[in-house]
Amino acid sequence: MKNPVLVVMAAGMGSRYGGLKQIDPVDPQGHIIMDFSIFDAVRAGFKKVVFIIKKENEEDFRNAIGDRLSKQIEVEYVFQDLHNLPEGYEVPEGRVKPWGTGHAVLSCIDAIDGPFAVINADDYYGSHAFEMAYDFLSSNEEEDGIYHYMMVGYKLENTLTENGHVARGVCVTDQEGHLVKINERTHIEKRDGGAAYTEDDGNTWTELLEGSIVSMNMWGFSASILKELRERFGKFLNENLKVNPLKCEYFLPFVVDELLGEGKATVKVLKSMDKWYGVTYKEDKPVVVEAIRKMKESGLYPQNLWEEA
Repeated sequence: MKNPVLVVMAAGMGSRYGGLKQIDPVDPQGHIIMDFSIFDAVRAGFKKVVFIIKKENEEDFRNAIGDRLSKQIEVEYVFQDLHNLPEGYEVPEGRVKPWGTGHAVLSCIDAIDGPFAVINADDYYGSHAFEMAYDFLSSNEEEDGIYHYMMVGYKLENTLTENGHVARGVCVTDQEGHLVKINERTHIEKRDGGAAYTEDDGNTWTELLEGSIVSMNMWGFSASILKELRERFGKFLNENLKVNPLKCEYFLPFVVDELLGEGKATVKVLKSMDKWYGVTYKEDKPVVVEAIRKMKESGLYPQNLWEEA
């Protein structure tokens, strides 16, 4: 079986944060959040990373992380290009928004031919997540005609910010821990000692149960997902370009949900008890910086990741 590859989705610019947040240092040594994810991935067994970036950001990414990581892990770049569409389709006039996470992962179709894990560039997932992902991807064979995927899920309360709202996919699982569906909630906030979401700009709120498992976009796939993404993209464009040409997005979880509904795939939800960290808003950065400092103090990470790796 081929060694699992790590795919890092880093093509997005953080609109709520402002600027290229993926290369913003979070410690005095100049490490960025991605450094810690890739350090954990290398420690878990991953030997190759594929960065999905915009072509115009390539030099920044090479300078910020790619060049120094190339001594620790094989590095490859693929580019998410707005114009990378199936034959017969064109970018709508005035469209600048990328086509979403499904399109981002589809950008890897010529770079990957085996199992792979997918993460966001600007999220801290914790070492346990990479260990679980690597073990699953290294040991699962698809011999029954059904795709066997995985997702690392987090307790909702471990993924919230004090500084605003977040979007999370709230997971529904069966008794065996397989994903049944994901309910996308685009506006979740801490409220009254717990968490709640609104779908009408705050006029009404629905409480979310403590311990609810949410997706942070850490997935594990076989190469089959790339074929499915390619085959379904045209249908997505046909249905969505006529109703929302400038902003519709081809989301990875939506394709997974389709495959679940068709009985073509199973997704094992592996639960991490680690706390997620990320910089959704500028005000989140001091929280991440302090968390990293404490993790280094406790010995979870060395002060200089790559010098002591």
